Amino acid sequence: MSATLFLFRPEPGWSASAAAARQRGLQVAGRPLSRIEPAEWTAPDPRAFDAILAGSANVFRHGGEGLDRLVDLPVFAVGETTGAAAREAGFAVERVGAGGLQTLVDGMPATMTRLLRLCGERRVPLAAPAATSIAERVVYRAVDLPIEGELRGRLAGGGVVLLHSGETARHFAAECARLAIDRSRLALVLIGPRLLGPAGGGWGAVHIAPAPDDGALLASAEILCKDMIGAGGHAQSAGRSG
Repeated sequence: MSATLFLFRPEPGWSASAAAARQRGLQVAGRPLSRIEPAEWTAPDPRAFDAILAGSANVFRHGGEGLDRLVDLPVFAVGETTGAAAREAGFAVERVGAGGLQTLVDGMPATMTRLLRLCGERRVPLAAPAATSIAERVVYRAVDLPIEGELRGRLAGGGVVLLHSGETARHFAAECARLAIDRSRLALVLIGPRLLGPAGGGWGAVHIAPAPDDGALLASAEILCKDMIGAGGHAQSAGRSG
């Protein structure tokens, strides 16, 4: 037996994470807290750029026909899921990162100075190194969805919450405030330290996964879910791990 694991990422990630969690024997609850929609955009002249920066697989899932014009540009992807989506869309992936998009930018080859960032409406600001330019095109948007019904009651009972993105962390924290959910009964597992700010404070425990991928998140969550049952259902530590 284990504590409840709450998942809130958008589809198709939610179903993939839920299936993997159930294979580990975890009790899964939650639902997507946002719906991803394509945005209207016009692809620029690819000759003006050396590479594409992609911080989400949603770029390639929702970018539409505009991507066809850019398919000859190499992609620098924030992680394996984004890289796989780029390849599926017909792009060549030059590099897959492991520490956020800014780390990718900081380690860009000297020949890659004209970057095109394909992104969502809400995105993390990037600092361009000297002699490097970053142009942005918004190709998708996230529409926030509320926590309601039975899910509110289940969260009040405590458990472990997996958070895969800063936007989901921000919205989840805001919903907990709106519904007066006791944060001290919930332990968070974050995909990276950049989510600490959006998630805010007051949680029973906050842990950072040892690697920025779903497998590492679930491994950390599995340990916490079992530990919380042993502690009577309460998160006992406000520390950070990973």
